[in-house]
Amino acid sequence: MRCVSEPVVAVVVAAGLGRRFGGTKPKPTLRILGRAVVAMAVEGLAAGGCTDAVVVINGKISHLFRAALVGSPIPVITTPGGDTRQQSVAKGLEVVRNDPRLSTAKVILVHDAVRPMMPAYVIENVIDAVRNGAVAVAPAVPVTDSIRLVEDGDEGANAAFDRSRLRAIQTPQGFDLQVLLDSHDKMAAQAMDFTDDVTCCERNGHSVTLVQGSRMGMKITEPADLTVARALWRVRASLGHHSGRRFWRQWRQDRP
Repeated sequence: MRCVSEPVVAVVVAAGLGRRFGGTKPKPTLRILGRAVVAMAVEGLAAGGCTDAVVVINGKISHLFRAALVGSPIPVITTPGGDTRQQSVAKGLEVVRNDPRLSTAKVILVHDAVRPMMPAYVIENVIDAVRNGAVAVAPAVPVTDSIRLVEDGDEGANAAFDRSRLRAIQTPQGFDLQVLLDSHDKMAAQAMDFTDDVTCCERNGHSVTLVQGSRMGMKITEPADLTVARALWRVRASLGHHSGRRFWRQWRQDRP
């Protein structure tokens, strides 16, 4: 039986500069209907079963993050990030490794702060998959756009690609804490780069388990994404259901 005091920790990556987005404020501190993106991400993690969050931030503007995270439903530790996402996750993991309580966690999640609307049920499923024996878990959704494969960067040389086998990977990704720590340490020692943390574990011989993700877990990369997120959140709030299941059921019914 799991001890109720056992922490489930989320490392929330919020240190990026957001060059593609533009503007003067980092994306995680922008607001969706009055709430900061990073605060919404932490609230969603709490609703999904996380007990603690380590938010990795841009230390030069720490005051913006402190203001955004006031009133979080779970304890939050902030720590400065690195020059890359990979380095920032490593900084967050060091906080967990060195904390007497957080280091007792069996389950750890890594989440991008710019995915503020991931439904609680997806987060719960990620956590449950790790508790049931998976060591590296990611939510995933089918790719819906038509895909063409370009040869050697030549746009004129392309061919259709079967999208039915493709999945878009989201966060939060869930891990056995020791597996993730060991994998990050080995990749750092070899100076190897990776695009996400399940790939880090996979390169160290661990299997990756996929669970069903959600279109609500969209990533805010460009200004248009924030506009879409605000519109979706208005609809979701009007339905009064945190998971977003009702929203997507209604959306599918209303499609022509």
